[in-house]
Amino acid sequence: MATEGTGAGPSRDLGRGWKVSPSIDMAAGETRTLAEIEGPGAIQQIWCVVSQVPWRDCILRIYWDGQDNPSVECPLGDFFASGWNRYAQISSLAVCVNPARAFNCYWEMPFRERCRVTLENRSPDEMTIYYQINYVLTEVPEDAAYFHAQFRRNNPLPYMEDHTILDGVRGQGTYVGTYMAWGVNNNGWWGEGEIKFFLDGDQEWPTICGTGTEDYFCGAYNFDVGAMDPDQKNAYREFTTPYAGMPQVIRPDGVYDSQTRFGMYRWHITDPIRFETDLKVTIQALGWRGWRSNEERRYLPLQDDIASVAFWYQTLPTAPFPELPSRDDLQVN
Repeated sequence: MATEGTGAGPSRDLGRGWKVSPSIDMAAGETRTLAEIEGPGAIQQIWCVVSQVPWRDCILRIYWDGQDNPSVECPLGDFFASGWNRYAQISSLAVCVNPARAFNCYWEMPFRERCRVTLENRSPDEMTIYYQINYVLTEVPEDAAYFHAQFRRNNPLPYMEDHTILDGVRGQGTYVGTYMAWGVNNNGWWGEGEIKFFLDGDQEWPTICGTGTEDYFCGAYNFDVGAMDPDQKNAYREFTTPYAGMPQVIRPDGVYDSQTRFGMYRWHITDPIRFETDLKVTIQALGWRGWRSNEERRYLPLQDDIASVAFWYQTLPTAPFPELPSRDDLQVN
């Protein structure tokens, strides 16, 4: 029905009902409401494309049932498993990233009263966004929980400290996924650290403890096909599957060099982690000292650039999130 919009020029000879307003322009520093829906219902799919500005400059927020605090607060790229402001193709059940830089999300997001979706442009430049938010108006089961996503970053991670993926969750719910943008600051292998899920009052010891970073993301042996097969060149190998993947490796010169950057996702769709009262999730950054010599090898706590997004469902109310880092603190150099 639009008569004005970003497509008004190309459609000027066609009249109303043609492609007049396929996108919106957002000024520097502007926050726009992309959707405001009266329920009950559920968001079923989100598609969007952003031009001109880095994805870390776009902050997605989603509010459920009139809450003042968002249940989703995350840079747009990281929400769609694309944390380094660079395109990498992803084929998974929850998130697909398709040519050229098309973000798709298939997490189901039920709400009972209303939902509000906003986007903030933190960039000093104007940006354009094309988007569709597809939803159904329907009854919501009494036991349906609300979708949440929270971003965190350590750059660098303090020495001998774990990276906290999620903390402060109160209520009953289900943890369903992790995305990590991991930049290494040392030479050598970096992924020996354990992921730990502290559930329902766990203190020193977690209920679930992983065996290594690449193991948690459903890989093995450094994601390196040459580690076990002498006929393969020694190198990291990208992969994308329905439930887990490492779709992005940004390489400096050489293998196992400092400043290599990785993007990894793990969706707990068929193996959800359920909690009754509270949840905390951490991961260690752990490499090797003397990594080229087996006789000298010892674990080395790393001080890497680590960003993460936790995805989970829980009952309301949502506890306030930690303050999102500033634009400068989110910058990818």
